[in-house]
Amino acid sequence: MSHDLTRLTASALAEKLASREVSSLEAVDAHLDRIAAVEPDVHAFLHVAADQARATARAIDARRASGDLTSDETGAARGGSELAGVPIAIKDVLCTIDMPSTAGSKILEGWVPPYDATVVAKLRRAGLIPLGKTNMDEFAMGSSTEHSAYGPTHNPWDLDRIPGGSGGGSAAAVAAFEAPLALGSDTGGSIRQPAAVTGSVGMKPTYGGVSRYGAIALASSLDQVGPVSRTVLDAALLHDVIGGHDPRDSTSLRDEWPSFAAAAREGAQTRSLKGLKVGIVKELQGDGFQKGVTQRFEEAVVLLTAAGADVVEVSTPSFEYAISAYYLILPAEASSNLAKFDSVRFGLRVNPPGGGTVEDVMAATREAGFGPEVKRRIILGTYALSAGYYDAYYGSAQKVRTLIQRDFARVFAEVDVLVTPSAPTTAFKLGEKLDDPLAMYLNDLTTIPANLAGVPGISLPVGLAPEDGLPVGIQFMAPAREDARLYKLGATLEALLEEKWGHTLLSQAPDLAPQEMFASEEGAV
Repeated sequence: MSHDLTRLTASALAEKLASREVSSLEAVDAHLDRIAAVEPDVHAFLHVAADQARATARAIDARRASGDLTSDETGAARGGSELAGVPIAIKDVLCTIDMPSTAGSKILEGWVPPYDATVVAKLRRAGLIPLGKTNMDEFAMGSSTEHSAYGPTHNPWDLDRIPGGSGGGSAAAVAAFEAPLALGSDTGGSIRQPAAVTGSVGMKPTYGGVSRYGAIALASSLDQVGPVSRTVLDAALLHDVIGGHDPRDSTSLRDEWPSFAAAAREGAQTRSLKGLKVGIVKELQGDGFQKGVTQRFEEAVVLLTAAGADVVEVSTPSFEYAISAYYLILPAEASSNLAKFDSVRFGLRVNPPGGGTVEDVMAATREAGFGPEVKRRIILGTYALSAGYYDAYYGSAQKVRTLIQRDFARVFAEVDVLVTPSAPTTAFKLGEKLDDPLAMYLNDLTTIPANLAGVPGISLPVGLAPEDGLPVGIQFMAPAREDARLYKLGATLEALLEEKWGHTLLSQAPDLAPQEMFASEEGAV
């Protein structure tokens, strides 16, 4: 039973919970057993809240038994959501009142915030059950989760490879069947790139569509919280829970959003893309892209055409400069945001030998508390903002950002969505690019433009690369506020791929754990 429960999608598990075929406690126990079995190899979690998860599950079961949590004809639960009772993992960049929130850094080791992030508060109110906090690159700076102060996460498809970053822990937890859902954050691809290399689904919502309140900031004009899942529908269901206006976030949009789950269900049911115009981005393909990635991408595009989409090539010349602009804007904002970690108010404090001034304590704390990638970006950002260089570097990068936004506006006047590979390659070996920051930065080649423009993007798996048998992702981008369009298109392609293969991609994922871990009471696996 436990093995079966961990293999269910969030929506399928929700149906079993709603019908009371399975209890929330059984679902939580199954996933905690799975975590215990595979965490020594995967290391997706920094903190597992087993006792709290079980207590919450018992409370959800009691509410459901009393009739306080019953499903209506749409599947939504009164007093909760359709996902009430479903376990979820939370990226450690999000504040949680009952668990440490470290952002993968020693400078916040053991820090428990006095409040929940808005998205965490929303999922608790909806009845989802946090299992724990997932590993990440320190302060979300990285593309491989190797920059975590607590050690790297391993890709469940090949434990010698990276799970992407910065949200590799959330993606790996979903791909390793440790959690059916996870929350991530995406500053330049930190949801979509890990999704691509782990065979999961990752969505970066429209900037301002999901509250950033309580998300430990990296680059405030780029950061966006979003869902990680195994299916497009599951991501849409979670997005419905966490999205919407938040008065505590000054950048939060006041829009009334449609049901993303309804859009995903419509796409999966109709399986038609007639009338949809899809633009292949000329600048985000070709040289530098792994042969197997390009092959699977082109096969997916053929399916789009067969389903009725009008596929054309479009040119966005400014995208060529997106990485350069991003790696000036992000460090500049990071150097400002991380100034708060001063050893005075919260977090780590290191007293230098023999004592010293506040400045001495601050310097010793930052030296011990920040890792090399964080220090690198703080130095770069401080330099870019310094007198005499501001206009030459940060100012110029913002001008390039405007050009990228204009390119998006121009091509979206011609097409409904843009399509690219989610990442140039499949998952690379752990340590392969750790000492080459520029090579590491190129992993975000296709995902960064969406963050610079604030438009939504989704990544979903389109197969395994023939040369290494590792997952490949496809990315769709839509105009701002058109997140529902991505869910409908994504669910359509997902259904077409499943029909073509006869199975889902994650059904082919390695089990990792000995089968006896999941034997039933009768001993049958």
